[in-house]
Amino acid sequence: MGDVGTGMGAALIGFYLMLFYTAAGLPPWQAGLAYGCGRLWDAINDPIVGWLSDKTRSPRWGPRLPWILWSALPLGFAMAAMWWLPPWSDSWVKFWIFVLISVVANSFYTCVNLPYSALAAELTTDVSLRTRLNTARFTGSILATLVASVLAGVLVKNLHDPASYLPVGLVSGLIITVTTLICGWGLVPTARHCQRPESQPGTTRRLLGRVIHNGRFVRVMGLYLLLWCALQLMQAVALFYLPMVLQVPEGWSRWILLPFLVSTLLGLWLWNRLSHRRGRLVALRLGSGLWVAGCLAVLVLPPLDPAFGPTGSWANLVKLVALLTTITTAGVGASTAYLIPWSLLPDAIDADPEKPAGQYSAWMVLAQKVCISVVMVGYGGLLSLSGYEQNLGIHQPASALITIRLCMGLLPAVLVVLGLVVMRHWPQKGHQPMVQPTPL
Repeated sequence: MGDVGTGMGAALIGFYLMLFYTAAGLPPWQAGLAYGCGRLWDAINDPIVGWLSDKTRSPRWGPRLPWILWSALPLGFAMAAMWWLPPWSDSWVKFWIFVLISVVANSFYTCVNLPYSALAAELTTDVSLRTRLNTARFTGSILATLVASVLAGVLVKNLHDPASYLPVGLVSGLIITVTTLICGWGLVPTARHCQRPESQPGTTRRLLGRVIHNGRFVRVMGLYLLLWCALQLMQAVALFYLPMVLQVPEGWSRWILLPFLVSTLLGLWLWNRLSHRRGRLVALRLGSGLWVAGCLAVLVLPPLDPAFGPTGSWANLVKLVALLTTITTAGVGASTAYLIPWSLLPDAIDADPEKPAGQYSAWMVLAQKVCISVVMVGYGGLLSLSGYEQNLGIHQPASALITIRLCMGLLPAVLVVLGLVVMRHWPQKGHQPMVQPTPL
């Protein structure tokens, strides 16, 4: 339940927010800037909330649950408000309203998600059980992403009508609040007795220096930000790529996302099982290889013939099967972005005598969000430079179509390969297969 609410919010933002901003009248560069500003603030507030949650003292609930429980309701309201269309026509007025709402929503998102993420390292010290906890966590996240995609497919009637996004915002906001409250209530018995961060005096500079000099953490953080930036870029580009580059009808485009999400969920359990048998690094290499193969296939997939439906001719049917195969392959590989970095993070936290899980989780997520904000601002700028025009709909110039294809395939592939390079010198312990804990 813990990652259902935040996972649903993140999925809707990842797949639809850039499209919503352009549909609302912002040019692509301005839409990318608005997206990037929200994510940049989301990054800045991570170490603040991480530090505060490490310092929180609550004998009844532990250090993390007060943040989760008290932020649940305002998070649901703020996430719903992100999909509201301001009545003013001036693009800069809309821009600042979108940024303000995004700042508020991302603040409450952090207040829920970061303490929750820290619990994965604090509920147990067993390496295998930690991986299983993260597998369960991201199973909830991916299932929420599936639900979000179905809700958007049903409730968003027209992707180019900004007013049609609000219903999915209201429904998802309610789900986010309810599931977050259920999570907090369910974790009360165990969170009272989990491992607590050691409170020792020190300055922010000392804390930052300790984080930077933790070699394991630096590698895990590098891997996480590279893989997650690749995943976020593909999510943001998908609803531009499918209808505009591959000529998939708009109604089909939203539902074609589902095979990617289902295959990601299956991949999560596949890599969890392989991690126990062969080690997490082996799972990372194999999963990344599939992901890169899917990205490279994206570069050469031929567009459908718009004169026929997706299944209206044998040629279109073959192209559709190739598209689904590519999506499934990429989805299985992309699930490593969810599981592997977070299963390695507790190893890095254990290397620090004080074990401040909130701080380490915060700095890891901060780097990832800064990178995403830069990537999305860059993507919006590239779209504008390529000649993309919102009023042209799916009939964009060739330069824009090439840019979208490269952002969907080549750039994510490069980021995934760089992630593998970062992990070349992971300590030998990280390569060892994990042993299942002995049942009590």
